[in-house]
Amino acid sequence: MSSRSPAQGVPAVSTPARRPSRRRLLRNAMAGAGALLAAGPLTGCTSPASASGASALSVWDLFQGGDGMLMDDMIEAVSKGSGGAEGFDVDRTILDWGPSYYTKLAMSAAGGRAADVAAMHLSRLAGYAPGGLVDAFDLDLLAEYGVTEKDFTPAVWSRTRHEGSVYAIPLDVHPFIVFYDKKAADKAGLLDTGGELDPMGSPEALLEAGKALAEATGGAGILFGHVTDTAQTWRLFAGLYAQTGADFDLPDGGPPKIDVDAAVRVVTLMTRLFDGKTNPNNLDYNGALAAFSSGRGGMAMLGEWELPTLKKSGLELGAAPFPQVFEKPAVYTDSHSFVLPHQDSPDPARRREAHRYVAQILKQSLTWASAGHIPAYQPVLAEPAYAALDPQSSYAGAAEVAVLDPPNWFAGAGSNFQNRMCQPLQSALLGDTTPEKAVRQMVREADTLLRQPNPVA
Repeated sequence: MSSRSPAQGVPAVSTPARRPSRRRLLRNAMAGAGALLAAGPLTGCTSPASASGASALSVWDLFQGGDGMLMDDMIEAVSKGSGGAEGFDVDRTILDWGPSYYTKLAMSAAGGRAADVAAMHLSRLAGYAPGGLVDAFDLDLLAEYGVTEKDFTPAVWSRTRHEGSVYAIPLDVHPFIVFYDKKAADKAGLLDTGGELDPMGSPEALLEAGKALAEATGGAGILFGHVTDTAQTWRLFAGLYAQTGADFDLPDGGPPKIDVDAAVRVVTLMTRLFDGKTNPNNLDYNGALAAFSSGRGGMAMLGEWELPTLKKSGLELGAAPFPQVFEKPAVYTDSHSFVLPHQDSPDPARRREAHRYVAQILKQSLTWASAGHIPAYQPVLAEPAYAALDPQSSYAGAAEVAVLDPPNWFAGAGSNFQNRMCQPLQSALLGDTTPEKAVRQMVREADTLLRQPNPVA
């Protein structure tokens, strides 16, 4: 098994799924933005809609495994129609997650004959909207189908815009959170009267919680897998840094505007927390997941997308938004969103159907929540059925204080930016460099990326 974590919000293993309509799983061998640059004009790209029949609404996504099966269920529900609403004929194409997915999406949009609707991590939007690779949504049209701006948290909705127009509609929020063994946490004195994790409020409280959990379990306190991973240390750093209230701005052309003192403060806490004694500092992703699942640690810092796996562990499982330990509440997240890939001459009727489809899928997101994702569409959170989901409802508040990657073309889920930020952070956790040196290297890496031109601008 690979030591790398699955992509944020994307299952690591693909499993067979049911077929609500035409469904195609494509293994895309292309990788990296270089493929886009080398391809030249793409006017010969075949539209998925054209290939499968003009009547079918063509949808691209990257949801495989358990998420893929849930999306099948949601598509099946909207395809049948309900409450007097007409159904859909959906031609769903599933591509492998990663640079290959985003390259394929960019190539089809550059050709002007893309799918009607596609999934995109919201953190990647800044690499697509400015270059005209996705088209803006018509908010009046969405409102006809019961979806408006007020249905989303400002923290997430604010990232859907480019130059005043909305280019993405969030399906979910998938945060970096903490899972904990309720029995161990109770023994360690970390639960409130309702059996939920008590607020911590300071770095020292988090450090003490690790010690108390280690004593309660007889093993490790807090588990975190990062070795050889290209995103984990960045997720931890980014959430903690946002809690300091400091700006992390990457203006085009540079230099980066990063508060070095705040960053050193964060990395110092990370090295104190994962000291190799109370809490291991050298675990890979799957090692940390396995250790927590088998009761060898009281808490694990993971993405909520691990909930289906952890529910099989037999632990009395609790979960909470990432603890606030600095001055400001903030939780590192991303969001699976829907976009309208650019089409040179979109058919107005199909565009209307694309808007209706997105609205109807959002209303099915209670199904999506069963995998751990927080529905971005707030009316679903207000349903009693969501409140009954345990432990999902206990970390729903993370969406209110969501923090995503910087809005730069080179940042976002699966990006080289995350990889380059992780390398110095990982060195600091392993004791190979100091927090000060790690932060200076992060600033240099960010500056290098800022001086590179956007290949699709």
